[in-house]
Amino acid sequence: MDFKSVLDKLLSSFDDQGIRYALIGGFALGLWGIDRSTADLDFLVLRDDMEKVDRILRDMGYNRTYESENVSHYTAPQAPLGGIDILHAFREASRAMLERAVDMDIFGGMLSMKVARPDDLIGLKVQAMANDERRRAMDLADIEALMALHASTLDWSLIGDYFSLFEMNDLFRELERNYHAQPEGS
Repeated sequence: MDFKSVLDKLLSSFDDQGIRYALIGGFALGLWGIDRSTADLDFLVLRDDMEKVDRILRDMGYNRTYESENVSHYTAPQAPLGGIDILHAFREASRAMLERAVDMDIFGGMLSMKVARPDDLIGLKVQAMANDERRRAMDLADIEALMALHASTLDWSLIGDYFSLFEMNDLFRELERNYHAQPEGS
């Protein structure tokens, strides 16, 4: 996938159309310092914007290969375009993730885009583990890497809420003990 070319066109169209989005997935992990190879792009997009996003992607040469209430998958016959997966934001938690997304410069400042925060990426990884046990080892490794690298800036209460939502409180307490720096004197 030619990430630079695809993102240049896609982000320009997202901005022109007022699309509310955040980058998630492997490329986002890379921007937050977690070395992870990826062959596609993953976005969280406000579900209300999906009709416009579908039109943008089709105009770029993508075909929607799957759609449900929660996700859409796009592929293109041309290899440089690669694949794009979109998680639809319509629940309160995912809409809040979009609100918290931060602007980050990519490709040496040539482009800027909204990227989900590390604590929200952790929340999405928790959801992925709950939805597919086969992903657990990879997603847990990503969670631990994010916690190790960003422990001092994470919203641990929010992360605890994500784990609680999927009834993984024991795992959260273990990870919090391992990665959350406790204030001195506690």
